[in-house]
Amino acid sequence: MDWINAITQGVLLGGLYALFAAGLSLIFGVMRLVNIAHGDLIILAAYLGLSTSVMLGVHPFLALLVVIPVMAGLGYLLQRGVLNQTLGPDILPPLLVTFGLSVIIQNALLETYTADPQKLAGGAIETASINVGGITMGVLPILTFVIALAVIAGLQFIFYRTALGRGFRAVSDNQDIAQLMGLHKAHVFGVAMALALAVVAIAGILLGMRTSFDPAIGGGRLIFGFEAVIIGGLGNLWGTLIGGVILGVAQTIGAKIDPGFQLLAGHIAFLLVLAIRPNGLFPRVNH
Repeated sequence: MDWINAITQGVLLGGLYALFAAGLSLIFGVMRLVNIAHGDLIILAAYLGLSTSVMLGVHPFLALLVVIPVMAGLGYLLQRGVLNQTLGPDILPPLLVTFGLSVIIQNALLETYTADPQKLAGGAIETASINVGGITMGVLPILTFVIALAVIAGLQFIFYRTALGRGFRAVSDNQDIAQLMGLHKAHVFGVAMALALAVVAIAGILLGMRTSFDPAIGGGRLIFGFEAVIIGGLGNLWGTLIGGVILGVAQTIGAKIDPGFQLLAGHIAFLLVLAIRPNGLFPRVNH
């Protein structure tokens, strides 16, 4: 039963990792951009949630009503003002710019909030749990997993069932032809980044309610997100969820074997998948 419990907790943890990864997967799928600052943007969203919930005296979930539009607006401005200028055949400029952005965000958070760990006060939901067949599951991890399912289903719907999604796919497949067809690629890329950072806002708030955070932990969240994306297959949103679950289960089983083995087990699972399937388990198929 202990092992089943460890696997169950790992699956639920995978929901959080899938939220970390969904924005990365979307951005790579649309514009082939690898965003090194993604983890720091998650932490920025957590801090924005902290400030909003403290200043307005609201629950972190209500703070999402402020944090999501702010992060989405930041994403659009960032893409239009900075990142669009770096896109091209060479992948190095966007890597360097987003690395610089990562450093700026970390230092800005450090100056504003200090290095002390913070946590979002979620109230009773943080400790609430339910027992199913002898397995105790936290309400917040279950809710996180359900939200991850809903977010990825929503992104999948947008990507394959809406005019905006057709624009994303057209620009992704061939930017020049998309431009000739009347699509403004700079705007499409801006909207894609806005959507990705809206997901980042949700991930940041849920992370902040689940555990403490400080300005320096963005890099670790980025690695978990990258690993989930690559395990699932670049650009495949449902694959990203499966990648997050595999990573989460590997970590909880590793922790069950030896508490110090938790993170290493996740990295080993990532390397094994990479060795067997270099393109991930479910590489994206263009529709």
